[in-house]
Amino acid sequence: MAGTAVTDGIRVIDADTHVIEPADLWTSRISTAKWGDLVPHVRWDDDLQEEAWYFGDARLSATAGGAMAGWAEFPPKHPRRLADVDPALWNAPDRLRKMDEYGIWAQVLYPNVAGFGTGRFLGLKDPELMVRCIQAYNDYQTDWASADPSRLLPMAALPFWDLAASVAEIERTVAMGHRGVIMAQETDFFGLPLLGDPHWDPIWATAQDLGVPVNFHIASGDLSLIEKNFPGNGIHANYASVGVSFFMGNARAIATVICAGICHRFPRLNFVSVESGIGWLPYALAALDWQWRNCGVPIEHPEYDLLPSEYFQRQIFGCFWFERETALQAIELLGADNFLYETDFPHPTSMSPGPASAAIRPDLFVAEAFAQLPGDALRKILHDNAARIYHLD
Repeated sequence: MAGTAVTDGIRVIDADTHVIEPADLWTSRISTAKWGDLVPHVRWDDDLQEEAWYFGDARLSATAGGAMAGWAEFPPKHPRRLADVDPALWNAPDRLRKMDEYGIWAQVLYPNVAGFGTGRFLGLKDPELMVRCIQAYNDYQTDWASADPSRLLPMAALPFWDLAASVAEIERTVAMGHRGVIMAQETDFFGLPLLGDPHWDPIWATAQDLGVPVNFHIASGDLSLIEKNFPGNGIHANYASVGVSFFMGNARAIATVICAGICHRFPRLNFVSVESGIGWLPYALAALDWQWRNCGVPIEHPEYDLLPSEYFQRQIFGCFWFERETALQAIELLGADNFLYETDFPHPTSMSPGPASAAIRPDLFVAEAFAQLPGDALRKILHDNAARIYHLD
């Protein structure tokens, strides 16, 4: 495994990566005789000249839209076919070899096709098929991770629109070896109760009882920001703008789980803000503490026994990848106990070198950017924190 003096002896855990789903993921696991082409499938898009995912006649996204590691074009341009990309993006043995090359011991795995919170499955309109699609995806992740379950860590997708099915799926997937659950951070966008509503308590309670974290990946709700930039700005400038807007969107999820009393009611439940960076967190927590006091929350809720920053320190984690100075400042201000390192492999913003990427190899980046960190702090961020919440050790 590749490594540097800085990371020698540390089994680096990459807290946010994605497996590019193969074309037969759902058609090989769900009856097309029963549901026909409503089952998620791939076909050629003649208009855009690329492979794309479809639910019936509704196009979702390009099959290789997120398959950008090593690609020679700047996003949002992307490969036209999965056959054009590095097999490490979709094939587990090749992924393990790429991890060795990058100096990564283990990867936490997230979805693509159905959205980062799986809300796109609601578009199928068939409750049974929607749940079957979730189960098929989770089964696929289990099979994929079986190449090395100690290094490939699947996160369970949830049919969050159905509480009973969600509880059952958490129980089923944790028993199969999944290390956490994925939850949409904007449930109201799908016409469901707000994230802070006690409606969701069965999900929080089940995850807490089973000792697995709830993961809020960015862009797991309203994606309309993609359509709200002036086209004349150019596709690359607009893509950069949308990405940053999504990164900051997880501040709302953090404020909600704290101010709605979710952390207070479920004190052993961990939450992870995925692909959102950490440089903004010291300000966000300072603002939450100020608002908390200034708006009289302790009077309204005398049962809340901690400040927002203290709930965060007890239960919530942030992930970062490309940051340097802002990450170091956040670590200096907040300590190293609440941060995880990620690469976002193989997405457009990932730490994946290529002809059209500003990234350098993850192990070299860590060595260059964080050599000044004390060894115990670096070990917590690169391994210990993730190993603890995802039960890797």
